[in-house]
Amino acid sequence: MTQSVRVALVGDYRANAVAHQAIPPAVQFAAKSLSLDVTADWIATPDIHQHNWNDYDAIWVVPGSPYLNDEGVFATIRWARENHKPFLGSCGGFQYAVVEYARNVLGWEDAGHAETDEGGRWVIAPLACSLVEQRGTVTFEAGSRIAQAYGALESNEGYHCNFGVNPEFSAALATNNLKITSWDLDQDVRGVELTDHPFFVATLFQSERAALQNRLSPLVVAWLQAAAK
Repeated sequence: MTQSVRVALVGDYRANAVAHQAIPPAVQFAAKSLSLDVTADWIATPDIHQHNWNDYDAIWVVPGSPYLNDEGVFATIRWARENHKPFLGSCGGFQYAVVEYARNVLGWEDAGHAETDEGGRWVIAPLACSLVEQRGTVTFEAGSRIAQAYGALESNEGYHCNFGVNPEFSAALATNNLKITSWDLDQDVRGVELTDHPFFVATLFQSERAALQNRLSPLVVAWLQAAAK
């Protein structure tokens, strides 16, 4: 009997967003590879309050920041982190996961995102070079969840972003249970994960884009594996 899994895709859908075009097939390709029957509900951020996350086996905060309901997104990430719900964040989901962690775990109440916050401690800041529709090599820490998912220590991945982790804070961010496990070739942060969580992985790159070339996204596969457990 095929196992059924229900997942939440949290974000404000835009038909012209490349990542949003890639996500449904990425989920289905991964589901087929794992022989899972996956129901994926796309949840607009203004509707977050209408959903009980206990009804889902996993949560993915998808690209598309700023969100129509930023506070709802932060609350969703915090809930997934604190309740050990399998979580994937890509691009905007990565950025917001870093800010949420800085605020609620490290106690940096003024932690903010340069795209949406006028002042405070910008843990997410403008990138030195835009990564809108760019590709680049990312490297993975040996033994990390990301490396295990890929079965490799590097990959070439696509982006659509202008913001990333502020290098001034990268070392301080990784002083607790958050681990930086992916970098670009200049050693800028490209992926993080929690060490004490069943599956909490967030990347600035959009691994889901692999589906547009009819390829599996290793991170989506790993996320669904965690959901199935």
